[in-house]
Amino acid sequence: MADTDQQTMRRVLRREIAGTIGVLTDEHDFRAMRRYRTFPFDDHATYLQQVEGLLRTRALQGSHTTLALFDPQDYAAYCAAKGLDADDPGNRTRFTAELATTGPTVPYDGQALADLLPALVDEAVRQATWEYAATLLARLGPCATCGEDIGRAAFTRASDLLARILDSAPPGDRHLVCSVTGTPETLLAVLQADDESDDTGPPFDDAEALEFTTVLALGLATRSPGGLVMRTSAPGARDQVYGWRLRGEGLEPLTAGEVFDAYCTDAESGELISPESGVDYCFPPDLGPRARPPGHTH
Repeated sequence: MADTDQQTMRRVLRREIAGTIGVLTDEHDFRAMRRYRTFPFDDHATYLQQVEGLLRTRALQGSHTTLALFDPQDYAAYCAAKGLDADDPGNRTRFTAELATTGPTVPYDGQALADLLPALVDEAVRQATWEYAATLLARLGPCATCGEDIGRAAFTRASDLLARILDSAPPGDRHLVCSVTGTPETLLAVLQADDESDDTGPPFDDAEALEFTTVLALGLATRSPGGLVMRTSAPGARDQVYGWRLRGEGLEPLTAGEVFDAYCTDAESGELISPESGVDYCFPPDLGPRARPPGHTH
């Protein structure tokens, strides 16, 4: 009886343990791991099937699991820095455990792995974008004229502009995209702000808002070419699309025609595409005088 009770308690306790699985999302990363003798898989498709089977088994047992993006290059660097044997499965487990606290993760809630992996990759891109933009902001240093930290001032200004944009928007869900053209590539941030009518909390994900504000701040601080476009959607109403271009340290409204041209032109070919039905391309609301560049510029 005592043994049965102990087994029951262990099963209950097992459900209390959260787990993280580091996933090799593409063939390139999978091939990189095959150089390790202790890595037991030969085929990426079979590997993913086994991962999905494990996820389902854990879910049936009542265990919570998150997926992390396993990067073989980061793993090799991690082992080299700590003097660990990269061909030891225990060290792969140790690395994955650290990913759970430092890297991008997504929870498994019974979705098909084919649907979950793109979300994991998107999360990794979001985090990398934020880290890159935040690093560039920090490197700008103080203003030579007034001594103010340029990156911090730009972030404060970007936060104020984002608040004004959301406050001035018509009722409904809002989808915002900010792009900043730079070297070596364009940075892109997306923010989904839900209708606040039934919710007293923030209408957006804090991590998304932080990334979005950081990218916008970088564009303002470096006076890089870029833009910000918002689409609002509400039941029973036509969607509205409008936006601004980054101009100096402020935002300049786009005309309805400019927004229409941007949405109805294929980004790769430059050819015109048919406009969506039920969508109005509009001039944006007035954000007030503080939307324009301040008197002193860094």
